[in-house]
Amino acid sequence: MNRRSLLLGVAGAAVIAATGGWIAMRRDTTQSLIATPAEAAGDAQILPDIALGKADAPVTVIEYASYTCPHCAHFHDDVFGQLKRDYIDTGKVKFILREVYFDKFGLWAGQIAQCGGNLKYYGVVDILFGEQNKWIGDGKEATIAENLRKIGLRAGLTKDQIEACLNDQARAERMVVTFQKHMTDDDIKGTPSLVINGEKHDNMSWDDLKKIIDAKLAG
Repeated sequence: MNRRSLLLGVAGAAVIAATGGWIAMRRDTTQSLIATPAEAAGDAQILPDIALGKADAPVTVIEYASYTCPHCAHFHDDVFGQLKRDYIDTGKVKFILREVYFDKFGLWAGQIAQCGGNLKYYGVVDILFGEQNKWIGDGKEATIAENLRKIGLRAGLTKDQIEACLNDQARAERMVVTFQKHMTDDDIKGTPSLVINGEKHDNMSWDDLKKIIDAKLAG
């Protein structure tokens, strides 16, 4: 399989708390992060997209990706750089990353990515995908938590900022509600998935993506 299957409820298990010098799960409140349809429909809960590129570009590419998905890291390494160079930076494509949370570690990574605001966001995203194996390390909670904190520091965040972001339960809840609503609305089943000017596509090579974008631009 070239994609990882999606379990929509999995992110509901990720309320973050700082415990003993590392991030731990708060088992007593995990259910509060599983959004009901009514909650997901509330516009006030949905976080805005963070766009990269020209706001009025003729083509919009939305990527659904998980920070812990190996195929997503591969897409970022092999495809995204060329997409940015040839289409985003030249004003032809507006790009939006929509985070998918397969597990608590993906949510933690998202909290670090979003911690510095829009200006730092895609820089941190580059690190998270480009160094995925390194920050996941041995897969233990303490290792991953520490490595994500180090990435935050590299991005220019202070220790206080990082801890505040990792312990912001209200923000984590909104991240999950946002994730669930977008995934449902676009009928996304796995990652990476792309929505190009409203049309859904599975993971693909750079050559295939380029053909689709060029056809959209020509049309």
